[in-house]
Amino acid sequence: MNLLNKFENMNVTLGDKQFRPYLSAEEIDKSIAHLAERINADYAGKKPLIIGVLNGSFMFCADFARKLTCGPEFQFVQLSSYQGTSTTGKVVEHFGLLEDMRNRHVLILEDIVDTGLTTRGLFQALKSKHVASAEIVTLFFKSEAFISAVQPKYYGIDLPNEFVVGYGLDYNGLGRELPELYVLNA
Repeated sequence: MNLLNKFENMNVTLGDKQFRPYLSAEEIDKSIAHLAERINADYAGKKPLIIGVLNGSFMFCADFARKLTCGPEFQFVQLSSYQGTSTTGKVVEHFGLLEDMRNRHVLILEDIVDTGLTTRGLFQALKSKHVASAEIVTLFFKSEAFISAVQPKYYGIDLPNEFVVGYGLDYNGLGRELPELYVLNA
């Protein structure tokens, strides 16, 4: 049995929920490589400031950073809008933007964009800092759930509107360490 077949047959239990395999680590890595190629081309010579949105983006940010050649700098913010398996509709900022960003090209790096409420609030904060440009880069995008006016310019994989864990995404703090993506069993 090869590794892919082993992954495809491996459900995981996190707390009181069961999840089934959805995307392999290899599929995720290919998507990150493709995103990095686009950013390297579009931001060559611009030294973008990449703002990683914690906690979920930590794995994506690390893997993405190793594929970048455009001379980026990194900063992190911590925002949250989920409790359990659903969004609260309110974005809570745990720590935020510290650096002077005037005239910088800023990329907001998200693990997943679903409703878009988290990124909308961050975009509003960036406007007041007089950035040269701001775009959203997300590994996972749930276009079916998206309700914001600020759409990601760069995204890797469009997901159905189902609850997922793994690769930085969690269920009540569990499952972030999984290198693959899993979807909640109905």
